[in-house]
Amino acid sequence: QLQASGGGLVQTGGSLRLSCAASGRTLSTWNMGWFRQTPGKEREFVAASSWSSGSSYYADSVKGRFTISRDNGKNTVYLQMNRLTPEDTAVYHCGTKRYSGNWNDSRLYDNWGQGTLVTVSS
Repeated sequence: QLQASGGGLVQTGGSLRLSCAASGRTLSTWNMGWFRQTPGKEREFVAASSWSSGSSYYADSVKGRFTISRDNGKNTVYLQMNRLTPEDTAVYHCGTKRYSGNWNDSRLYDNWGQGTLVTVSS
């Protein structure tokens, strides 16, 4: 099970770092992704990390502002979010990418844990 944390209330232009920790699973050999969701909308891709190639993938809306990273020693994946805007307000979830296919397809991920709420005030 994955547990996302680090959300909170921040002003426009501020930063937050989200963490995704795993219990009973070693994340270093899993492809990982961050998605976000607002009420009434589909889960939206934010960022992903390939464990094998070390490549990272980002939604256009966050490219240049967000960074996904790993700390294998802590079995944790992070999402550093800078220059936040009210449009980034959502519940952020992390998941493991179990199936091959597009990195931005949430149906290819599982092990979703409880998300963490990020609220950006204007």
